[in-house]
Amino acid sequence: MASSLSLQMLAKQAFRTTRNRVQAIQAVRTLSTSVSAQMTPGLGQPFKARTLKRRLDAGVTLHAIAKRTMFIQTETTPNDDSLKFIPGTSVMGDEGTAEFLDTRSALASPLAIRLMGIEGVSTVFYGPDFITVSKDSENPWSIVKPEIYSILMEHFSSGQALFRSAEDRAQAGPQDTRILDTDSETVAMIKELLETRVRPAIMEDGGDIEYRGFDEDDGIVRVKLKGSCRGCESSSVTLKTGIERMLMHYIPEVKAVEQVLDAEEEIALSEFSKLEEKLSKKAEPKDSSMAQFMSV
Repeated sequence: MASSLSLQMLAKQAFRTTRNRVQAIQAVRTLSTSVSAQMTPGLGQPFKARTLKRRLDAGVTLHAIAKRTMFIQTETTPNDDSLKFIPGTSVMGDEGTAEFLDTRSALASPLAIRLMGIEGVSTVFYGPDFITVSKDSENPWSIVKPEIYSILMEHFSSGQALFRSAEDRAQAGPQDTRILDTDSETVAMIKELLETRVRPAIMEDGGDIEYRGFDEDDGIVRVKLKGSCRGCESSSVTLKTGIERMLMHYIPEVKAVEQVLDAEEEIALSEFSKLEEKLSKKAEPKDSSMAQFMSV
């Protein structure tokens, strides 16, 4: 009897032990299933953390792709040493234009000073939605252009301001064709034609025209060409056959149109004329002594 009872007690204990084991195994399986649902197989990262990391990585990747795929168009101009770069976003917008002729003036704009730092680049011009870069004739575009692309891509992708301050921007883009209350009827008409008829056409070529004044005594309109039109061989033709003819047609008071040069331009033009004169004198053939003897 005692042995029978001991066997029953052992059986009950074994059953309890087995049941506990089964419950324990089921609990472990349930916990394992729950954990595996939140884990990335083979990576051991929680699902939420993995999702967040994936989203962050996707954001960085999209930003990098956006930087790499920024498309900058290039257009030729009548000036072989000037190219028009169109970044696909606003540059000066409706705030006029800006031109940088040297590194001193380019200090007002972080982009301009970097472009002027490229070997061969001589001037930088900002239009409403384009940038015209001019170079000297010694450096080919095949070398200069990739550096310009790189700087433009970096600048417009970073969101950096075009000018260092609001004052620099205001000084760089004067509204020279804004009609003032003190303007005469003739001057107002000249400004209106320059703004609506002449300026858009010149900007298509990567340049601009700036009104400098009108002399009512001699009927001469004085303007300044900027951007790709500066120093262009066809600028004089544009000035006389295009601008002058149109202004004289619509405004009888206008007798001629003349281009105004800055002090730096006048010095450069004077030095160039002196150089041409020296070269022409050296090129003149000199009579040999035999020729002089035969001519006697």
